[in-house]
Amino acid sequence: MSDQIQFIVEKLNQEPFRKNYNLITFDSLESVQLLQLLNDVLGEIDPKHAVDIREELPEQTAKRMLSLLGILKYKPPGSISDLSAFRQGLVTGSKPVIHPVLHWLLQRTNELKKRAYLARFLVKLEVPAEFLQDDTVADINKQYEELMEAFKNLHKECEQLKTSGLSTAEIRRDISAMEEEKDQLVKRVERLKKRVETVQNHQRMLEIARQLRLEKEREESLAQQKQEQKNQLFHAEQRLQRAQLQLKEMHHAVVDSKPESLMKKLEEEINFNSYLVTEKIPRELEIKKNSAYFLQKVVAEPAMSQSDLNVLEIKINEVNAQMNQLIEKRMMKYEPIDSKFSMYRQQASIISRKKEAKAEELQAAKEEMSSTERQMLQKTNQAHELEGSEVLKGDEFKHYVNKLRSKNTFYKKKRLEIAEITAEYGILQRTEELLKQRHEAIQQQLQSIEDKKGISGYSYTQEELERVSAVKSEMDEMKGRTLDNMSEMVKKLNTMVAEKKASLAPVIKELRQLRQKCQEVKGLFEECAQEESNYHYINCMKRNLEIQLQRAKEEMKAYVSPDPQERRKAMREQYTRMILEQENLGKKLREKQKAVRESHGPNMKQIKMWQDFEQLMECKRECFLKQQNQTAIGQVIQEGGKDRLVL
Repeated sequence: MSDQIQFIVEKLNQEPFRKNYNLITFDSLESVQLLQLLNDVLGEIDPKHAVDIREELPEQTAKRMLSLLGILKYKPPGSISDLSAFRQGLVTGSKPVIHPVLHWLLQRTNELKKRAYLARFLVKLEVPAEFLQDDTVADINKQYEELMEAFKNLHKECEQLKTSGLSTAEIRRDISAMEEEKDQLVKRVERLKKRVETVQNHQRMLEIARQLRLEKEREESLAQQKQEQKNQLFHAEQRLQRAQLQLKEMHHAVVDSKPESLMKKLEEEINFNSYLVTEKIPRELEIKKNSAYFLQKVVAEPAMSQSDLNVLEIKINEVNAQMNQLIEKRMMKYEPIDSKFSMYRQQASIISRKKEAKAEELQAAKEEMSSTERQMLQKTNQAHELEGSEVLKGDEFKHYVNKLRSKNTFYKKKRLEIAEITAEYGILQRTEELLKQRHEAIQQQLQSIEDKKGISGYSYTQEELERVSAVKSEMDEMKGRTLDNMSEMVKKLNTMVAEKKASLAPVIKELRQLRQKCQEVKGLFEECAQEESNYHYINCMKRNLEIQLQRAKEEMKAYVSPDPQERRKAMREQYTRMILEQENLGKKLREKQKAVRESHGPNMKQIKMWQDFEQLMECKRECFLKQQNQTAIGQVIQEGGKDRLVL
C-alpha cells in the first residue's frame, strides 16, 4: 500500500498535475479533496469530466465517474466485490476505494486517453427495436453505423501511417526506382520475345521451361525443408541426450543431497579412477602388450607338429621345477632376515589381490548398471509410446498413491451425500404424493358441497377470476413501467443524438474538406494519366515514324546503288516485279474467261443432252428390273389374242 501511495504522489507531482504533494499531505486529504483529485485525473483523460464536483450532486458525480470507469474497463480489486459497496465508497470518497482507482489510472494514462477518445465515437447507441420501425430513425441509425465503421477504418489507417515511419519523399523515390526497373524489365522481355518468336514451337518450349522452373523451385524448397527437418531432428536428439544426462545426474544427486556424502562419494570415485589409471589399466596394458608380443613371435615361427609341442611342454615343466627349487633355496637362505616381513608381505599380497578382485567387480557392476539404465530408458520410451504418459518413480508414485487415497475418501464422502439426498428426495416425493391425494380429496369434498348448495363451479370460477385479476394487475404494472422506460429512453436517445451530432459536426466538416481534396487529387491524377497516355502515344508515333524514315533511307540507298543485286532488294523493284507478274496473271485470266464465255453455250447444251441421256438410261434400267420381277412371279402366255398368267 505504501508503494502504491508513493507512486500516486510521484505521478501527481509531475506534469500535467503539479500538485506538490508528499506522503503526509496526500494521506491527510479529505474525502471531498480526494474526489476532486480523482475528478481532475479523469478530466485529464477525458476533458468532458473537467468540472468542479461542488457544483453537482454526489449521485451525479458518482454516476458520471462510474460511467467513465466502465468505458475505461476498470475492474474493482478483489476486496471490493460488491458494486454497491464500491459505489458507496466512491460517493463518500473512501480512501480504500479512491487509492486503487488513482493508481490504476496513473499507471496507464496515455492508453486510457486513447480509449476515452475512441469511446466518444465507438460506444454504440442502442436504439430500441420499436423506434427502428420508423423509416427516418432507421435511416439515421444506419448512417450512424456507417459513419462509425468509416471512423474505425480511418483511425486504423492513421495508426498504421504513424507507426510505419515512411515519408512521402521516400515513397516517391521508391516508386520512381520501381518504375524504372519495370521499364527495363519490360524492354528485356520484349527483346527476349522477339528472339524466341523465330524459334519453332516456342509456346510449347516456354511452357516446358516454366514447368521446369516451378519444379526446380519446388525441389529447392523441398531440399531446404528436408535440411531444416534434419537440423531440427539433430538438435532435438542432442537436447534429448543432454536432458537425459541431466536427469540422470539429478537423480543421482537427489539420492543423497548432503554435501558430506557428495564429497565422500566424489572422493571414492576419484580414488577408484586413480587406481584404474595408475595401477590396473597400465598393468593390464602391459600384460596385453606381452601377450601380443608372444603371439607375434608364435605367428612368425614356422608351423609346429605335435611332437614339437610335447617337447616344449617338457621344457616348460623342467623350467618350472627349477624355478621352484630356486625359490625354496632363496627362502631358506633369507628366512631369518625376512621372517618379520613375510607375514606383512602375505597380507599385502592378499589385500592387493582382493583390491584387484573388488575393482574388477566394481567395473563389472558399473557396466551392468549402465546396461540396466539403457534398458530402463528403452522400457520407459516404450511405455511412453504405448501409454502416452511417463512412468512414475519413488516419491512421485507415493504422491500419486496418496492423491488416489484422498480422491477415494472424497468419492466415498460424496457418495454418502448422494445417498442421503436420494433418500431425502424419496421422502419429499412421498410427501408430495400424499399432499396431492389430500388436495384431490378436499377438492372432491368442496365439489360435493357446491353441488348440494347449487353453486357448482364456484371455487373454480373464483380461482380463475383471482388469477385473471392478478395477471391484469401485472400487465398494467408492466405497461406503466414500459411507458416510463420508453419515455425516459426517448429523452436519453434525443439527448445522445444531439450530443453525437454536436460531436460529429467537426468530423463531418473535416470529412467534407477531405472529400474535396480527394476530388481534386482524383482530377489531378486523371489529368496526369491522360498526359501520360498522350506522352506514350506520341512516343509510339515518333518511333513508328523513325522506323518508316529508316526504311525509306534504306530504300533510297538500295535504289540508287549501282549494284544490280542491291537494286533487286529495293522495295520499288520488288513491287514493280510483282505488278508485272500480276498483270501477266490478269491477262491470262482474261483470255481464259473469254474462252469460257465462247464455249459456255455449246457446253450447256451438251450438259443438257447428257442429262437427258442419263434419264433415258435410268428409265430403261427400271423397266428391265420390273420385267425381271414379273418373270420371277409367273409366266405370261398369249393365246388367241388373250394374255394368260401361269404361276
